[in-house]
Amino acid sequence: MKLLKATTFLVAATMATGAVAQQDGGRLDLIVQPEPPSLMLGLVQNAPTQMVAGQIYEGLLRYNTDLEPQPSLAKEWSISEDGMTYTFILNEGVSWHDGEPFSSEDVIFSTKFLQDNHARFRGAFSHVESVEAPDANTIVIHMKEPYGPFINAFEAGSMPIVPKHIYEGTDYATNEMNATPIGTGPYEFVEWEKGSYIHLTKNEDYYIDGLPHIDDLYYRVVPDAASRAVAFETGEVDVLPGGAVENWDVARLTEMDNVCSSSKGWEFFAPHAWMWLNNREGPTADKRFRQAVMFAMDREFVKDVVWNGFGTVPTGPVSSKTNFYTDDVPQYPYDPEKAKELLDEMGYDGTPVRLLPLPYGETWQRWAEAVKQNLGEVGIEVEIDSADVAGWNEKTANWDYDMAFTYLYQYGDPALGVARNYVESQIQKGSPWNNVEGYVNPEMDKLWEQAAVEPDNEKRQELYTEIQQQIVEDVPVAWLLEIEFPTIYRCNVKNLITTGIGLNDGLRDAWIEE
Repeated sequence: MKLLKATTFLVAATMATGAVAQQDGGRLDLIVQPEPPSLMLGLVQNAPTQMVAGQIYEGLLRYNTDLEPQPSLAKEWSISEDGMTYTFILNEGVSWHDGEPFSSEDVIFSTKFLQDNHARFRGAFSHVESVEAPDANTIVIHMKEPYGPFINAFEAGSMPIVPKHIYEGTDYATNEMNATPIGTGPYEFVEWEKGSYIHLTKNEDYYIDGLPHIDDLYYRVVPDAASRAVAFETGEVDVLPGGAVENWDVARLTEMDNVCSSSKGWEFFAPHAWMWLNNREGPTADKRFRQAVMFAMDREFVKDVVWNGFGTVPTGPVSSKTNFYTDDVPQYPYDPEKAKELLDEMGYDGTPVRLLPLPYGETWQRWAEAVKQNLGEVGIEVEIDSADVAGWNEKTANWDYDMAFTYLYQYGDPALGVARNYVESQIQKGSPWNNVEGYVNPEMDKLWEQAAVEPDNEKRQELYTEIQQQIVEDVPVAWLLEIEFPTIYRCNVKNLITTGIGLNDGLRDAWIEE
């Protein structure tokens, strides 16, 4: 076997010559927007949940901003030359926040737990034949076939390790410990004052010496975007994660003294925004209607005006920041007349369609209004059907919508973050993180599967190009924007973003310069 990585996580006592030494202690106040519906990361994968719960739960690996695997619960790992066996050596002396010891049995249990509750995990592990634990600190995964993207499937959001001793033999969804999550991470759950804050505190028994540095994290819930900006201006909060304030406030806030910003920490995610279009019934079930929606939307206007230039107009299901992207696909420029022609061709009778915005702030509401106006101009009446985060989850999971905004993460490879939204096997009512639109195309399913396991990257590109061309022709969803999310923070907060998922798992490395 070829050894890929071994941990040597030595925390430097000082920075470069002349720099201030790392300091321990202090409190960091961050905005979380909107308030998470839950912190049980194995059950809920909303972006706000991942941001907070990524400090509580851990995966076997982390990934740097170049998407290279790094140690986490696994201190080293290897892949057999034929790509059929993955071996992980776990860190010793790891304990759950309640003091119970962590072992390979928790990893085995988590693979079963997540198969039932995590669409992205289920897709990645469909290539796994079996998982075994030869001892308390070793995990061996046997594959059905070589699957190159698999090494990217082990971060906290994709494969959060959950405690067997708490969940085994229970109804996962109603387990009372969902409200007080127990993980192995650098921070422990203390308190959740609904509508106000979530308090995490330093894990004094964390298995990496010297980490974390900061004593307490307070995730502040401030529903109004203008109030979030004021809270940062007045020093009430120290960190505004991407999307915490409206885009038009970013330039003003970053011009303040002792304020820094960064667009890093999204490399692994490549957030891709679209509207789910219900492929099952109503006008949206007709491909011509879906194509008309694409032609009717002025996406460049939305990028420049609603998103203040923070983003790129996508060409299809794969982000331009993700491997195996191509722009050699059918194009949908802003063309209202073409949209009207398609609607006339299908005999559209003016039936209104319901649009469910994403409840993540004023920018998303303005976006919904822009779409409503664009579609109205070509004769499509849109009724906006608003909901809070829990309501949005419920409506999309139960397919109670005609069009619904979302954005999902791509995880560096179409096999991990893209296929799950378009293959028939990922149609599962009750989950809002899979093929919610109900797109069914058996030929495409075969190509997705073939591309996932193809060892030759040139051939993979050919397959993914063919997939993108057909998917874009079918328009199962309406692609909106490759989103950019700048993080704004006090400059005396150091090492804030150290991985490809940024704030979602990076706070163990952060420290505050006094």
